[in-house]
Order: sequence, then C-alpha cells, then structure tokens
Amino acid sequence: MNELLTSLIPRPGAITDGLGTFRFEEGTSLDAGPGLAGVAGWLRATLGGATGWGLSPGSGGIRLRISPGLPGEGYELDVAPTGITVAGGSAAGVFYGAQTLRQLLPPATLRRARIDGGPWRLPAVRIVDAPRFAWRGVLLDVARHFMPVADVLRFIDLAAFHKLNVLHLHLTDDQGWRLEVPGRPRLTSVGSWRPSTMLGSRSHEIYDGRPHGGIYTDDDLREIVAYAADRHMIVVPEVDMPGHMQAAIAAYPELGHGYSGPVRSAWGISSHVLNVGPAAMEFCRAVLDHLCDIFPSELIGIGGDECPTVEWQDSPVARERIRAENLAGPHELQPWFTAQLAEHLAARGRRLFGWDEILAGGAPPGAVVAAWRGVEPTRYAARAGHDVVACPDIATYLDYRQSDNGDEPTPVGTRLTLADVYAFDPVPEGLTEAEVGHILGGQANVWTEHLESARRVDYQVFPRLCAFAEAVWGPPARDFDEFSARLLAHLARLDALGVNYRPMTGPRPWDARPDAPGNPRTLAERLAELHEMTADLRGPIA
Repeated sequence: MNELLTSLIPRPGAITDGLGTFRFEEGTSLDAGPGLAGVAGWLRATLGGATGWGLSPGSGGIRLRISPGLPGEGYELDVAPTGITVAGGSAAGVFYGAQTLRQLLPPATLRRARIDGGPWRLPAVRIVDAPRFAWRGVLLDVARHFMPVADVLRFIDLAAFHKLNVLHLHLTDDQGWRLEVPGRPRLTSVGSWRPSTMLGSRSHEIYDGRPHGGIYTDDDLREIVAYAADRHMIVVPEVDMPGHMQAAIAAYPELGHGYSGPVRSAWGISSHVLNVGPAAMEFCRAVLDHLCDIFPSELIGIGGDECPTVEWQDSPVARERIRAENLAGPHELQPWFTAQLAEHLAARGRRLFGWDEILAGGAPPGAVVAAWRGVEPTRYAARAGHDVVACPDIATYLDYRQSDNGDEPTPVGTRLTLADVYAFDPVPEGLTEAEVGHILGGQANVWTEHLESARRVDYQVFPRLCAFAEAVWGPPARDFDEFSARLLAHLARLDALGVNYRPMTGPRPWDARPDAPGNPRTLAERLAELHEMTADLRGPIA
C-alpha cells in the first residue's frame, strides 16, 4: 500500500488501493454539488495559498457530492486517474472527506504560502469512513489565560483537521471573565483582568506581579462561532456558576457574600461563590440569555463544578433562599440552582450542559453531563438516563504532564502519555446497550493555568490530540504501535501547519519552565482522590 495511505490520522475505516495516480495541477477544477458551496469555498481557500491555484469551477477534477445513503458524518473518497470524488452523507461528511484528501497531498500544501509549485500525484484509492461517536470534542480554557481571537481560530483549524466537531469554550472562571453582557460593564472593566498571575503549581505560591486580562466582544464571539461552523464544529459556551465566580463577584460584590477584592490571582478554587439571591439569579439568567443570543448551540454550559458551600452556611441571603424554597439545607442549594437554570434554558429551546457534580441530588431532565472525575461518573450518568460526554481527567486532561522527565514544563497532574490518551475509550465497562446509547462521545480538555501562550498550548496538546482524535473517531480496537508509525509521517503535516508539538524524543531545553515549578502526582494518589470525590455516586441512582 502507498505510504501516504498508511499515514492518515484518524485512521479511516476502510482503504482499498487502486491503479494509477491522479495528477493535481494548476488546471484542476472543482465541481460542488447542491448544498456544498461552503465546503467548496473552504477547500479553495485552504489549498489556494499553498498551491497558488484557484480550483476553478468545472468537471474532470474534484467532485463534491452529498449522498443521502451514507452516515451523516461519513464519507467516501475515490481517487482515480480521471478525477477525485468526495461524497458524504451531509456537508459535514464531505468536509471530513476533504480533510482526508488534504492529508493525501504533500505537507507543503498545508502551508499558507506557496513553496512548491507542484504538480503532485495522488495514489488511486477508495476510502470509506465514518465516526464512531457524534461528540468528538475539545475544551479550550480562555479564562485562566486569555487567547486572542486569531489563536482561537487557528486552534479550531487544527481540531477540525483531526475531524473533531465540538469546541467547548470555557469563558469565565475565578481568574477572569472574558465576555460582554449587556448592562454589566464592570464584568469587562473589572472582571476581565487580574493583578498578577501565579507561576507554576499553587503549592509554591510564586507570582509574576504582572496584570493579565482580555475580553471577547460580541462580534469576536460571533466570528468564532461562524468560523467553527464553516468547519462543521459546534461551539458550546460555558460560564461557570455558582462557583468559580470570583471574577464576576469582584465586578459586582452584591452577587456574593461581602467579598470586595480583586479577581483571583491564585490557581485553585475560590470560596467566593454566588449568593443565589434574587439579584444573583437575575444576573445568571441575563448571562444565559446573552449566551443564547450569540451561540446557536443546543447546549449551554453552566459549569456547576467545585462549588464550596462555606459561605452558604452563614449567609442571610442563602438562608432565606433555603427557607423560601423549603430546602433541607445548604447542600440542596446547588441542585435547586441548577434546576432553575435548566428550566430557563429549556424556555429558550436549549439544554443545560454541566460538569458531573450536577449529578449530586439528581441532574435536571434533559441535562447533558461532562463526566470528568474519573470513569465512574460516566457510568453513573448513563445508568441514570442522562446523556453524557466522557472526559475523565486521568485520560483526557492535556494540561497533565506527558512524562516523568524533569524538563517537562510545569509538570502537574498524573503522567498522561501519548499511549495513555490513545487507549482512552469513552464507554466504560458494565453498561447495557441502552445505557451505552447515552454516551455521546468523548472530549479532551485543555486547561490553561500553566499554558500562557498558543505555543505552550501546542506543546501540551500535540501530538496527544492526534491520538485522542483517533480514539473518538475509530473503532475501540486499536494498535498503538501501528498508530505511532503513522504519527511519524503525520508530524510532517504538523510541521507544515506550524504546530509547536512536543517532540517524540521528549522536551527540548527551551521547553522547560524552571521559573514555574509543578507538582506531579501519581496515578494511585489521583485515583484515591477521585474515589473520595465521587462517593456520592456510589449510592442509589438519583
């Protein structure tokens, strides 16, 4: 088999060698069928810079077609000496077929400007392919470290190149608020920046003494949504609440319990949470309404994770809410809060998306769970009848260290190697067929406490995201050695795309961050923590 066909990532479902080659040259035309103008425009733009060719309309070159008999995101790619046909079950399927076509071309065609004039010969082949999971996601945290719009768009391109289809955009946290909300100007003038940033693990208490901030205007977010949609990715926004809210409370202290300080500079979890009084609930609904106005996603993220209840114990506002709603105590405030937001989103035709802590006390009907605290929450959510996205930290958190090498930059979390990520399967053992049907897919999470730039994001994410993409696209039976051989050729594509990936040989001298020391953990330590954290999920299904 031609070596080009043995370097595709994610690996296609079926590859059949053909006879001869197709000559891709200046006169190659592009014929797009109905409903495919967007894919055709994207393909012309993405190949035009590197080739200098316009792919003018016409027959006899590349044909794009929708074939309703194929799975929605599935495609068939036929390369013959007389032409290329990309057929998909929808425009998304055609787009994924076109991404595979890009991998059949030399890496030079992935660059933004012409360095090789061609022409190029593509091996004759038939590829039939479709994804295993409908949700192939990646979270990007732009709250801890702000990422300019251009870098977010580049990240979308890289994710789409690997056939991922969901960008979970984490827009707010204790350390920064990144979006405008009508009538709330202090969210951006105050909540969007912090006076200093912690360097490395919080256990070392080192700060850089330099303010950090940034915001996205409404038009910035609309651009991100539109750019992703052109690449058949859905952007699911998240504003974390009722915890992880110190940035909002710094801007509007009346939302909290008396805190009147700055946005949090330290990593970790702030004890300053929403007071869930009438003003705070009105604020939350206004934020969700604005998210619904900007983001067309059916799912709207409300976080719901890691919410300390310390302030609720003695808060007059919280006590009044407990009395008014006839709740048993502060421990029932968050389930009540989550149910209120789910009801509000349902009135807007949307569904609530939250971390697996929303399972405590029973997640609202229709809510979708992001299961991060190990494997057990995925199993619990599916058995409880909730749709769930599997993203266990010990398998999919790409900020976690990649080896035991002391030069890994800011090594935190458990060791999560390329092989570990490749072994990830969103479906845990022990579920019935009906329960498995609730697992929408998987998601890799890119938390940016220690990733201060796109360059650092690249290093942590690639090539592990390549492994993750194959884990959620292809069948559960996989061969890491075979993948590793393909990856060596794929790295030339990442080079052409300008990705600062971690070398297979390990970190380079300039990758180290001695100024930002980490706090590595063992897997045994983390599993013990997760066992304790999810104790409430080992009782009867709520």
